[in-house]
Amino acid sequence: MPDATPKGSAHDRLMQAAMILFYNHGISGTGIDAIVERAGVAKKSLYNNFASKADLVNQYIEARHAEWLALYAAREATASHPKERILAVFDAYQDHAEHAYEHGFRGCGLLNAAAELEAGDAGRVAVRRHKEQVENILAQHLSEIVPDDFHRVSSLAAHIAFLLEGAMTRAGLEGNSARVISARAMVSDMLKAL
Repeated sequence: MPDATPKGSAHDRLMQAAMILFYNHGISGTGIDAIVERAGVAKKSLYNNFASKADLVNQYIEARHAEWLALYAAREATASHPKERILAVFDAYQDHAEHAYEHGFRGCGLLNAAAELEAGDAGRVAVRRHKEQVENILAQHLSEIVPDDFHRVSSLAAHIAFLLEGAMTRAGLEGNSARVISARAMVSDMLKAL
């Protein structure tokens, strides 16, 4: 998760500032001036590093995706069974929800961003790809538990993904990870039957 004090190159400082401000105030609620001020760089630096605000937004979305993948990789590394790797997806989302955000947890940064973008926007497409990748991760691990039953694996992966997304939405509204923890317990019970 982003550090409150930008460090490094102008590009990195701008990205860190954008990640904090976009998450705290939304994309539309964050102007270029606020980003460059927070980053401590000249406005020209922004345009030397990003083609436009839209380019910065797209890179923000990709950085959020990479951030979640890193959270998941850390959790997956300690999981020894496919069922544990499925639950690690929930643990990674819990880690995301429990991060010390400046203004508290506001839900999935990717979904928040997608909600502000127009239909067909490249950023929305990237968010959809991320959510599809999460569902594919679930399906991959389920296929190890329920081999040779593509339909059942696909159905279970979608069901678990819906539980996860609903839990994240409620967690964002409530500002804590309780719903993610509850959804994880539901999925754990489901997996015991497999």
